[in-house]
Amino acid sequence: MKNLIESSTNKAMDYAQYNLLFKQLVEEGRTTGEQTQEKIDYTKLNYSRTKRLDKTAEISEESIAVFKNIAEKQTWLVISEPWCGDAAQTLPFLNKIAQISKNIDLKIVLRDENPELMDQFLTNGSQSIPVVIMLDEDFNVFQTFGPRSKAATKLVSDYKIHHGKIDDAFKEMLQVWYNNDNGVSIVNDITETLEVKA
Repeated sequence: MKNLIESSTNKAMDYAQYNLLFKQLVEEGRTTGEQTQEKIDYTKLNYSRTKRLDKTAEISEESIAVFKNIAEKQTWLVISEPWCGDAAQTLPFLNKIAQISKNIDLKIVLRDENPELMDQFLTNGSQSIPVVIMLDEDFNVFQTFGPRSKAATKLVSDYKIHHGKIDDAFKEMLQVWYNNDNGVSIVNDITETLEVKA
């Protein structure tokens, strides 16, 4: 698996390249992978969400201190897709964290172009994204995060219990929750993940 992770990391995009791809897709009315109208619409919506969060996302002073104190160089390899709503809410915060710490290198690969890698990081048997694979300098995995924060995961599982499945009404509800949460749950969970490692 180490060879797979290393080769995936070497061909990965940085955040600026990912956003450039995002912009190009929106301008051309396309998306990555399967070209369904739903995914194309989500890509457009997610691009505007990402742009907004890139401008407005904030991280607490306590969390900033944790990220600044990261002593070992590491790579955060994220499996993502532009049409994924959870990824659009998560990546801007990951980028802010990487900007805070000189020891975090943020890299992104597309899920549908990397099925072999994705299959190593399934969530309850499904290819849920985003998944953040935290790697040391030798490409060893020391932690993972995703596809959602613990709080958002609970919302999903509670909704499934009561409604049987995720539907459009829930997707809208989840986006409202993300807006109200302001990335706090994502950042807190990642902070906790890193403190557990330390």
